[in-house]
Amino acid sequence: MEEVLRQLPKKAREKHNENKKFFAKLRKKPPKDLDYTMQELHEAEFERTDCLTCANCCKTTGPLFTNADVERISKSFRMKPQKFIESYLRIDEENDYVLQQVPCTFLGADNYCSIYDVRPKACREFPHTDRKKFQQISNLTLKNVAICPAAYNIVEEMKKLIR
Repeated sequence: MEEVLRQLPKKAREKHNENKKFFAKLRKKPPKDLDYTMQELHEAEFERTDCLTCANCCKTTGPLFTNADVERISKSFRMKPQKFIESYLRIDEENDYVLQQVPCTFLGADNYCSIYDVRPKACREFPHTDRKKFQQISNLTLKNVAICPAAYNIVEEMKKLIR
């Protein structure tokens, strides 16, 4: 997995223009069964991919924390939301709550998440490849293929299936 992660940003850069054109076409005229196709590709990839061998998303990027995330996680810590925010989060340039640092504070050396049961919505949904109306998040997907080997593989399979 280390070698895959080392090569991933370069591979994603090499495919960037091709992927950008593909997503532009997809946005203009998405196939009727796109959501179904994406669900199948997503499920097939995650049958093969074990996130615990990777955790690159947790090591290199941080999720956005919604107010609901803050409430849920702080409650699990038996902590007031404001104290949780002060301890772990900061406000970014887009006025969103994000982690103060990466890798994620809640990621263990074994790649397990210490707040997995109450993790942020963004973490639960990452890499967003099974999302409905997938064509609407192509900019996010372009970023995610450089972070997540599974997202990269899903997009490569998608391009073979959808012409």
